[in-house]
Amino acid sequence: MSKRDYYEVLGVAKDAGDDELKKAYRKLAMKYHPDRNPGDHTAEEKFKEANEAYEVLTDPQKRAVYDKYGHEGLQRGGGGGGFGDFGGAGGFADIFGDVFSDIFGGGRGGPRRGADLRYVIELSLEQAVFGSTESIRIPTMDECGDCHGHGTASGKKPSECPTCRGAGQVRVQQGFFVLQQTCPHCRGRGVTVTDPCKTCRGAGKVRREKTLEVKIPPGVDTGDRIRLSGEGEPGGPGAPAGDLYVQINVKPHEFFERDGSDLHCSVPVSLVTAALGGDVEIPTLAGKETLHVGEGTQNGKQFRLRGKGVKSVRGGPTGDLICTVLVETPVKLSKQQKELLRQFGESLAGEGGRNTPETSSWLGKARKFFERA
Repeated sequence: MSKRDYYEVLGVAKDAGDDELKKAYRKLAMKYHPDRNPGDHTAEEKFKEANEAYEVLTDPQKRAVYDKYGHEGLQRGGGGGGFGDFGGAGGFADIFGDVFSDIFGGGRGGPRRGADLRYVIELSLEQAVFGSTESIRIPTMDECGDCHGHGTASGKKPSECPTCRGAGQVRVQQGFFVLQQTCPHCRGRGVTVTDPCKTCRGAGKVRREKTLEVKIPPGVDTGDRIRLSGEGEPGGPGAPAGDLYVQINVKPHEFFERDGSDLHCSVPVSLVTAALGGDVEIPTLAGKETLHVGEGTQNGKQFRLRGKGVKSVRGGPTGDLICTVLVETPVKLSKQQKELLRQFGESLAGEGGRNTPETSSWLGKARKFFERA
C-alpha cells in the first residue's frame, strides 16, 4: 500500500511552520498513543505514521527532498524514519550527487560522514516537566576486534589500492573537464582487502549495541528533539560520525493533560459542596493543594491556579493549572435519601426560580419558542 502524503497525515498545509507541525503532531500523538489505545493496531499504525511524517517535515533537508521528489526521493537519498534507520544522513546531497553522476559520470569521492539516527523515547509527564537522565540502548558499528578494524583475516593493514594509490578518488577526463570521483576499485577506502575477515566480512566494523545516558532538560514536550552530536552511525575512514536525534513522546497522565505551559485536570465535586461551597484537596505536580469551591458553583466552571503548570524548555513564565469542576450527581440513593431529595426539589420549585436562574431563563426562552411555532 502506498504511503499517504506527510502533510495530509499531519493535517497541515505545505507551508506549515515548525510550531504548526508540532501542534498537529502532538494532537495526533495524544489521540493515537498506544497507551490510550491498547490492542488497537489501527491506532498504533497511525501513531507510527504521524511519527514518520513529523520526523521528515521537521528536518529541513529531508523536507526539501520530500517536497521536490516525494517518498521516492527519501528512499533514494535516505530519509524515512524509525528506530535503526541508517539512511538519514545526507539525503538531500545524495539526490543531487546522483544527478551529477548521471550527467558527468562522476560523483562525490572520499569517505562519507556517518548517517544520523533517530530514537523515540517515552517519558512520563513528571520526567518531561522536571527533567531526568535516561539510559538508552542503540545499535552502532564498532571496530571489529578480530581484525582491529583493518578488515583482513590476518589482522594486518590491507594493501594500498593500486588504482587510486590510497587516495580513495580518481581523476576522470570529461572533455574539457577533469573530475574527481570515488575510486571504483576500492569504493573510496583507499585500500583493497584480498583476504577478508570472517567476522566482519572485510568491513572492519561489526554491529553492536551501546548504552548512552541522555539528559532530559526540564520542560520538554511531545515532538521535541535532543541532538547528541557524533553518536550516530560511524563515518568512513577519517570521516565524522553522524548525530543521534532523541525524539520525545510524553505518555498520557492519569490526572493532567498538558497544553503548552498549562496543565488541565478535572475535579469531581459533590452536589452539596457545589451548592454550599467548600474546600477540595487536589493533586499538582508539586504536591497537594487546596481548591476553594465557592457557593453555587456550576458544573464546568474552571478555576486557575497560577504558576502550578509547566515552565517550558524554551523559557518564559511558568504556566497555570486549570481545574474544571465536574458536579457529581449522587447515585444508589436509599428511600430516605430519595424522599429528602424530593422534598428539597419541591422547596426549590416554591421559590419561583430564584435558586435555579439558568433553568428559569431556559424555560422562558423555550416557552417563547413554542409560542412562535
